[in-house]
Amino acid sequence: MKLIDFYKAVVAKGIEADPRGKEIVIKGLKKTAEIYKTLKPEEKAKFDQDKLFNPYADTRLLNGPLNSEIKTVMVGIDIDSGEIAIADRLSDKGKKIDLVMAHHPSGKAHANFYEVMGMQSDLFYQAGVSINIAENTMGPRMKDVERRVAPANHTKTVDAAKLLGVNMMCAHTVADNHVAGYLTALFAKKKPETLKDILNLLNEIDEYKISALNNAGPKIFAGSESSKCGKIYVDMTGGTEGPKEIYEAASKAGFGTFVGMHYSDEHRKEIEKNFMNIVVAGHISSDNLGLNLLLDSVMKQCGKLEIVECSGFRRVSRTK
Repeated sequence: MKLIDFYKAVVAKGIEADPRGKEIVIKGLKKTAEIYKTLKPEEKAKFDQDKLFNPYADTRLLNGPLNSEIKTVMVGIDIDSGEIAIADRLSDKGKKIDLVMAHHPSGKAHANFYEVMGMQSDLFYQAGVSINIAENTMGPRMKDVERRVAPANHTKTVDAAKLLGVNMMCAHTVADNHVAGYLTALFAKKKPETLKDILNLLNEIDEYKISALNNAGPKIFAGSESSKCGKIYVDMTGGTEGPKEIYEAASKAGFGTFVGMHYSDEHRKEIEKNFMNIVVAGHISSDNLGLNLLLDSVMKQCGKLEIVECSGFRRVSRTK
């Protein structure tokens, strides 16, 4: 398939898997289109046209001709100049790499990735937290993250890709949406009663099995194996950790257990203070699950691709 078709399929599948529901996403895209129409010509010239069909600032095509033919994709969790050089070297040795796809954002997708955090407000609201609390705690947290990423050398890896002529893109929230939906559906179906039950369910999933072999399997960070789950919130999408101030409201809304990729010590203490449990499924393993589900979905629609694993990614296919 063509590079542009692969990129648009990745975005489309991310929208389909968005835990907020497709209607909310489409409504947001329509608002963006309306704003674009009101811009002055000089403002339109600077506008990121991808925003008209892609609602996820952390998912972007970063380098390469749009009509490039894509047959082999090298996929990794974190792509740096080293992985770009590896892709170029593999191509020299006869293993042609048509595209390098990172999970974590790079280039302009890293510079603005904090924008996707806004979706967390909708998710907390849908789960029972007042929208006023969700929005007013999320805003300052987004500003914190914006300031944190501002000094980064955003174009470093993309520059390497341009120098070596390597096609590159990143797929972050589009993959995280898949793991969020997958685990939410799993817990809704299996109805775990204790944290031990959650661990057992996670440890049946291939990506978490692989992670456990590397001493990075799912763990309880707050509570015990016998602790009752209560209302489970799967905290797997929306860029990065949200505001720690949200947890008091979450507790009052009846939340019992957070299942997420990772939690800072600051967030862990706040969750514990509000009498809730934490199960950390694992960061890289959860990223793997989301990417695998995304790739399955894209290839089911667009055709088979050869996947080359790198940088912490392990391909697990769930298609026949």
